[in-house]
Amino acid sequence: MNLPYAEPYKTKMVEYIKPSTVEERKKWIEEANYNLFNLSSEKVFIDLLTDSGTGAMSDKQWAEMMMGDESYAGSQSYLKLKDAVEKITGFPYFLPTHQGRAAENVLFSVMVKEGNIIPGNAHFDTTKGHIEFRKATALDCTIDEAFDTSLHHPFKGNIDIEKLENAFRSNPPDKIPFVVHTITCNTAGGQPVSIENIKKVSQVCKKYHTPLIIDAARFAENAYFIKIREEGYQDWSIKKICRELFSYADGMTMSAKKDGLVNMGGFIALRDEELYKQATVFNIMYEGFLTYGGMNGRDMGALAVGLDEATEFDYLETRIKQVAFLGERLVEHGIPVLQPFGGHAIFLDANKFVPTIPRNEYRAQALAIELYIEGGIRSVEIGTILADRDPFTHQNRYPDLELVRLAIPRRTYSLNHMRYIAAVLKKIYDSREQAKRGYSIVDEAPIMRHFTVKLEKISH
Repeated sequence: MNLPYAEPYKTKMVEYIKPSTVEERKKWIEEANYNLFNLSSEKVFIDLLTDSGTGAMSDKQWAEMMMGDESYAGSQSYLKLKDAVEKITGFPYFLPTHQGRAAENVLFSVMVKEGNIIPGNAHFDTTKGHIEFRKATALDCTIDEAFDTSLHHPFKGNIDIEKLENAFRSNPPDKIPFVVHTITCNTAGGQPVSIENIKKVSQVCKKYHTPLIIDAARFAENAYFIKIREEGYQDWSIKKICRELFSYADGMTMSAKKDGLVNMGGFIALRDEELYKQATVFNIMYEGFLTYGGMNGRDMGALAVGLDEATEFDYLETRIKQVAFLGERLVEHGIPVLQPFGGHAIFLDANKFVPTIPRNEYRAQALAIELYIEGGIRSVEIGTILADRDPFTHQNRYPDLELVRLAIPRRTYSLNHMRYIAAVLKKIYDSREQAKRGYSIVDEAPIMRHFTVKLEKISH
């Protein structure tokens, strides 16, 4: 008899979350202009907006918080973090930043110029935003299998090598400053990337003398999928797999609020000393001195421990099995979700869930709003609103996938919370044919509009 898995930790402290009524939530979401980002946290029962910075830290991380060295220069906490990053990634040059988008801002300030093309696998919103802000183009080279939500492919985050080769063949050598590989690939549904694919992408990059940069926000979860899905790695430790996958890259950016298991933080790690020197100029201008870069010493110490904890198999197995538990409940109810399940979230397929709502009325956002109204559950749209308008035509970009992401914070919610989420979604799914109209935009920012967009409900 196989025993059910149990979390390898116990609770030391709890935080009260306040239930509310459907009528209250209808009022609150209207006051928030139907933007879930505008809701105050006390109006949310289960918060699945993001897994970024929303998890629970361990006792050892909290101990580091008490021991933080807040020296402006040469902090011992910085040295702990630098050592942890090099041990896990192998990159000798390191710059702390206050979060992932700050790392992108610093590195892209060096590497991205107007007119550049940056190929990658379904660039995340901040990555694409930083590229397009600099009047460059983010070119999606994800494999076609990623866009079939019902197809079981073990590594849907992979870059299509032929698409990547075409990008290089179609452009002058100086047009592509680097290739970005996101692991796991959030925009494609939290899907992992194989080491075989990273090797092949690295070979293409070397052929064209172009750096390979990894967006490593969820690199540990990616390593877990490599261990259980990719032939030849079953007997490897997570840490050994991490060193292997980073060995094919020239650098990385990281939002440490994910697989760093902290509430705030990020960093850049590089192999090339000259690129590091150029990046230090922008790090000092935008973030802070080289040995704190926008982070407190206590946060750097907690991150050093978090990186070690996140690259242990027992933690990752529990984390990813909880996400799969929710996915399995939804599949049992017949609810269309992206499969196989990703590492950090379950993604509802809004194109199949509510096809009765026109795409230009933002069906994924409409589904996310209904989930909040019905159950007090906050999620996020990964669809047309997030895709933004084309920077040249200013028309809506309609991505192949219209998704609602249910991002599960780390070490935060119980399996009973997962059962509640599944029950709420079943109730919505059973009445889905009543959903006919969506929303229209009344105000939006010119870039990364999803954070502040204002909407109104279309009633007729």
